[in-house]
Amino acid sequence: MKRREFISLVGGAAAWPLAARAQQVTKLPTIGYLGLGTLATESQSVASLVQRLRELGWIEGRTVAIEYRWAEGHPERFAEIATEFVGLKVDVIVTRGGAVLAAKQATSVIPIVFAAAGDPVGGGLVASLARPGGNITGLSVQAPDLAGKRLELLREVFPDLRRLAIMGNVDYAATVLEMHEFQEAARTLRLEVIPLEIRRTEDIAPALESLKGRAHALYVVGDPLANLNRVRVNTFALVARLPTMSALREYVEAGGLMSYGPNVPNMFRRAADYVDKILHGAKPADLPVEQPTKFELVINLPTARALGLEVPPTLLARTDEVIE
Repeated sequence: MKRREFISLVGGAAAWPLAARAQQVTKLPTIGYLGLGTLATESQSVASLVQRLRELGWIEGRTVAIEYRWAEGHPERFAEIATEFVGLKVDVIVTRGGAVLAAKQATSVIPIVFAAAGDPVGGGLVASLARPGGNITGLSVQAPDLAGKRLELLREVFPDLRRLAIMGNVDYAATVLEMHEFQEAARTLRLEVIPLEIRRTEDIAPALESLKGRAHALYVVGDPLANLNRVRVNTFALVARLPTMSALREYVEAGGLMSYGPNVPNMFRRAADYVDKILHGAKPADLPVEQPTKFELVINLPTARALGLEVPPTLLARTDEVIE
């Protein structure tokens, strides 16, 4: 071997560990955030997640990288985004709802943290809440008789409720389950149920128009499609003088009457703790799924007044937040 070639070879071999170490230093752990809607519709959840990560020492751009992708209310994009994250070799995927199953189908290796899932066991996401198994864990929004509780709260404000419309995106599995539960609860209370099935934005206006004179109130199932169009839905409901109920406070902030459910931004904050543990070496299989311990009631008083409804003082006293 020529002397020059030998020196080059030795020099290259000596330099390789330095280059490798430099690469390891610059490559940050990466989180893939699969958003169901848009940055605008999920800004509070993203802010809660990022803030908690900062508190735990994971500073975006310095100690951790976050790849954001948005399905923009189109469930068919979940699988495409999840597959992209697999290709990027992210260290953990954070998402919620129906996108969790798409992520699970895309990878059995990359850890997945769901910030909110309706029925993780029944939906086949985890083996059990205490021992999830596999590569998935997170926070469940599952709780007994939530549909019945929401109806009771709605009737406290609107005692004359007899006919209830339920609107939801039937292409979204979690929505179909929630619609079924709500229909069962409504029938138990001897309410007439008017289902409004939507699949795309163009279905919303005709569905709402069909309600005129037929319903006393509207329950909106909070899937990504409905969430993107929540201002439109609430505007129609206000003009049609229909009290609305939802599981998500975002609907009340956008002009809906009331909501009862877990605080989703807070659940994303708690999801950050799962991410922290996983990035420090914990396995999702060993991290039990959390269930909500507190549900918040939010009421929009200007909307109540516009609908000519008086919120009982006893209900106001139990309300977690009143929007004035």
